[in-house]
Amino acid sequence: MSSYLISGGHVIDPHNNTNDIMDVLVEDGKIASVGIGITSDKSSAEVIDASGKVIIPGLVDMHVHLRDPGREDEETIESGLRAAARGGFTSVACMPNTEPVIDCASVVEYVKRKAADVGFGNVFPIGAITHGLKGETLSEMGELVKAGVVAFSDDGRCVMNSQLMRRALEYSKMWEKPVISHAEDSSLAKGGQINEGYYSTILGLKGIPAAAEEIIVARDIILAELTGGKVHIAHLSTAGSLELVRQAKERGIDVTCEVTPHHLILTEADLIGYNTNFKVNPPLRSSKDVESLRQGLKDGVIDAIASDHAPHARHEKEMEFDYAPFGLIGLETTLALIITDIVGSGVISLSKAIELMSVNPAKILGVPKGSIGVGDTADLVILDTNAVLEVDPAKFESKSINTPYAGRKLKGVVTDVFSAGRPVIRDGRFVSEIVSLTNQ
Repeated sequence: MSSYLISGGHVIDPHNNTNDIMDVLVEDGKIASVGIGITSDKSSAEVIDASGKVIIPGLVDMHVHLRDPGREDEETIESGLRAAARGGFTSVACMPNTEPVIDCASVVEYVKRKAADVGFGNVFPIGAITHGLKGETLSEMGELVKAGVVAFSDDGRCVMNSQLMRRALEYSKMWEKPVISHAEDSSLAKGGQINEGYYSTILGLKGIPAAAEEIIVARDIILAELTGGKVHIAHLSTAGSLELVRQAKERGIDVTCEVTPHHLILTEADLIGYNTNFKVNPPLRSSKDVESLRQGLKDGVIDAIASDHAPHARHEKEMEFDYAPFGLIGLETTLALIITDIVGSGVISLSKAIELMSVNPAKILGVPKGSIGVGDTADLVILDTNAVLEVDPAKFESKSINTPYAGRKLKGVVTDVFSAGRPVIRDGRFVSEIVSLTNQ
């Protein structure tokens, strides 16, 4: 395996409290050394000048929908991993709402095998809480853990049966796996399209009240306290939910939460043009909620930032608003959005942002990622934080283009990506493309 000496870059590694101009030596797929003035004993080591750029651990997106198996027209594991690499993510955790559902060992093995064949990064499958995501009976959780799942979730659907959710939290304790809650009371949210309030009224669309999320957040916190299990609140979106998590943490309950870039940046007012690319679940909330979530980043109540990458076929999103599916894609824009709108506006530092997208999600999922320490697997990203790129869906690696950010100019361009010491992207191009050009 080739060796690489990445020199003169600004290394930001929150896991090891590193934030300085340093060199990173990669040998045999591992981090061999991190420091100043490093040299390699191997004359064959390729030197990469990272001056003026930032070196960060490969990011970990703990909330991604890869649609494979079943909806390969929307995304495949290969296209999803290419999109992830383009956005600086070398590890993704995929949700189980595939066709068939990730509720048995054979589907877990399929996902892992296909990801290994692609080789662009790591895929950590999340197993379904209930068979077929139907909310009726628990999946074979032990079998799924043995097959390699890192967590459990019925994301996209709420486990409305409190007894089932209790049992899931109890059983998951045996393997120290988190249960990821899609917090949405289905009876309150039924038929809803956007956040309930002023804009749902003037747009003539049925609303989804904040209470639909907050009721389930409260329930699952109570169940986590009852069982001692680990609950993680996915895509938290309201000020009320944030306050519930804050209070739970103060009481010592094992609860964590994530927030998406769109819930930190966009509001319900963006739906004024009925653009279905802004239709997400949970819905875009009020400006008050956005400000509360940003404060939650500052206060440390929010543990992770995740994309909730949800690809959909173009014809599906071009339907009438009521019939279009929820969701937007985010793997290729999440990092740049956070650098531009969150770090750029002084909400948090770049180091804190990297922590929320690498160290913390890896810790929640219990995977050995998000670090640039000696001996660690060399999952690395070189980033030009000053470079500006216009969002062009036609150039996405994803098979879907359902983004609300088309035309936006964002700071933060990924120039190089290494997965387990192997180059995936060099100077902005996939290595496979470079080889193809060389052979022409």
